[in-house]
Amino acid sequence: MSAINSIDLVELTNNIKAWGVALGFQQVGISDIDLHQHEAHLQAWLDAGYHGDMAFMESHGMKRARPDELVPGTLRVISVRMNYLPPDASFAKHLNSPDIGYISRYALGRDYHKVLRKRLKQLGEKITNALSDTQYRPFVDSAPVLEHAIAEKAGIGWTGKHSLTLNKDAGSWFFLGELFINLPLPVDTPVEENCGTCTACLTICPTNAIVAPYKVDARRCISYLTIESDSDIPEALRPSMGNRIYGCDDCQLICPWNRFSDITTEEDFHPRQVLHGKSLNTLFSWSEETFLANTEGSPIRRIGYEKWQRNIAVALGNAPFNEMSIQLLTQRRGMVSDLVDRHIDWALAQQQAKASSETDATRQQKRLIRAIEKGLPRDA
Repeated sequence: MSAINSIDLVELTNNIKAWGVALGFQQVGISDIDLHQHEAHLQAWLDAGYHGDMAFMESHGMKRARPDELVPGTLRVISVRMNYLPPDASFAKHLNSPDIGYISRYALGRDYHKVLRKRLKQLGEKITNALSDTQYRPFVDSAPVLEHAIAEKAGIGWTGKHSLTLNKDAGSWFFLGELFINLPLPVDTPVEENCGTCTACLTICPTNAIVAPYKVDARRCISYLTIESDSDIPEALRPSMGNRIYGCDDCQLICPWNRFSDITTEEDFHPRQVLHGKSLNTLFSWSEETFLANTEGSPIRRIGYEKWQRNIAVALGNAPFNEMSIQLLTQRRGMVSDLVDRHIDWALAQQQAKASSETDATRQQKRLIRAIEKGLPRDA
C-alpha cells in the first residue's frame, strides 16, 4: 500500500473515531484480528449443540474467529456501538401485563441492520477519501463475525455473563457493528471485566438458558425460540415464555450496569405505536397482509407470519382466561399451517383449563355468598 507511508495512522485513527461519532455512533474502537483465544470456547459451544438449529453457526467453522479468512487482506476491525434505549422505557412494564404482547426493545423500531450498515458504509467512504487504497467491508450481525469478542478487544466493553457486551457508562442497550479494513491502524486496549460475583442474569432467565457464566444454550433461549427456530416450541418451555412473542430482555433488564444506560438520539429506534403495548388479541388477529404492512422496515418481518402466529398462540395460552382469545384461536385454526395449529391446540387447552378453574372458583364463591346470606357454616 504505497499511500500508507504518506499518512499519519494515529491522526487517521483519531479522525475515524471523530467521523464515527459524527455519524451517530456513541463509541468507536479498533481491534486487531487475533481471536484465537476464542476458538476453543466456540468449538466447545458448537460441540455441545448449544446453537440448536442454527446450522450457519457450524457451517462456517472457525472462520468466525479468523477475520482475515472471511475478508482476505483484513488487518484491523473497527468496532462501533449505537444506543437504542428510547426516552420512554415503559416497555418493561409490559411483562407485568400478560394480555399484552412483549416485544424485545431492539425490535420495536426500524431494523438496526439497515441503520448501522448504512452508517458504517459512510464511515468506510470517508476513510477511502482520506486514503484511496483502503479496502473495507461492513458487517452488522449478518455474517460469521464474533462481534462481542471484537468489541471486547476494541475497548467497547466486556462480555457479560449473559454473553452480551457491557459498558460501564452505557450498560448493554446498544447495537454493535464492524468495519473490516486493510489498514494497520493502532489498536485500542480492552477494558476490565466488571461483572464480579453478580449472577442476576443467570437467575432471572425465564428458561434457564444461561447454563453457566458466559455460556448460553440457545435451544432454551426465548430469543432463539421466537426468532431463529422454525420448529415447534418445546411444550416444557412454553409456560416460561409468558407473553414474550419476539425476543426477550430479562437478562438486560435485571443487569445493574443498565442503570447507567444512555438514551438513544436515533428516532429510527423509537417504538412504533402499531407494535408497542398492543394486546395479544389485537396482534393475533392481524392478517398476513397487515403483518407485512405493520412490520415493513422492522427486524420482526424476517421471522414471517407463520412464526408470528405461532409465538402469539403460545402467549395466548399463557394469558389469563379470555373468551375473545378462545374465539380468535378457534377461528385461526386451519388458516396458516400445521405448525401454527399445533400451538393453537396447546393454547386452547390452556385457556379451557383456566376456564374450568375459573368456573370452579365462581361456584365456590357463589356457595360462600349463599352460606353467608343464610347464616350457615362456610363449608356447608
